[in-house]
Amino acid sequence: MSEIKSYLRSLERSRDSMRAEHRPGAFSLGGREWDLLDTVFAPLHAGTTEIVLDLLGLSDPARHPRRGVFLEIGCGTGVVAVTAALAGCERVVASDINADAVTNAALNARRHGVDDRVRAVHSDLFEALPAGQRYDTIVWSSPYVRAPENYRFATPLERAYVDPGYETHRRYVEEAPRWLTADGQALLHFSSRGDMDGLHRITAETGRRLRVLRKLTLVDRGDVVEHFLLEIDSVGEPRTRPARTVAQPA
Repeated sequence: MSEIKSYLRSLERSRDSMRAEHRPGAFSLGGREWDLLDTVFAPLHAGTTEIVLDLLGLSDPARHPRRGVFLEIGCGTGVVAVTAALAGCERVVASDINADAVTNAALNARRHGVDDRVRAVHSDLFEALPAGQRYDTIVWSSPYVRAPENYRFATPLERAYVDPGYETHRRYVEEAPRWLTADGQALLHFSSRGDMDGLHRITAETGRRLRVLRKLTLVDRGDVVEHFLLEIDSVGEPRTRPARTVAQPA
């Protein structure tokens, strides 16, 4: 395994993010201030939250409005979910397996005046969501570094950095398209630090396929890393909606 894909390196990043200097209580991102609670993924420490905003075209929500019902899996501090509401989504669900992250997302929804449209839910992927609900956009910024299948999380925060055996990726890829409206999109933020071949095997085994909507190439602590916004489709099902691309930030 290359150093850049090492799950041990990612776990070290997780531990480093808990240091006091990375826990300011509040931080600035995208021209706004956000609350940060302990044990919740720190966006400024890892940088992926800002990348997701760019990939989704939400870096400037006033210029790239969105509509419909939006679901963020693994919402963390709620930056993406709240920004989607600010960009015009009528209803937003911010879901996370970490109860502290659910509290954090609700705090930031109130901070930015969208708590009437953003509902924070404690859920392991889709488990706690109403069975009949459908979404126009589903997005997950995944913990794309693969850990061994037998790895057991030492802290709740480690779930935001690695996925043992890609068990959670398999569940997301298989389940997400079932929760879409007729013209909805199931999206996945992934990276070259992850096991792309393994992800493609999972999509084939679950009757899904991946399509790259957008790619960003960045330097992360000296490493060249590619970030992808992927759309998940069902193989063999008629595609009644036109192919769409994500709004490009100016």
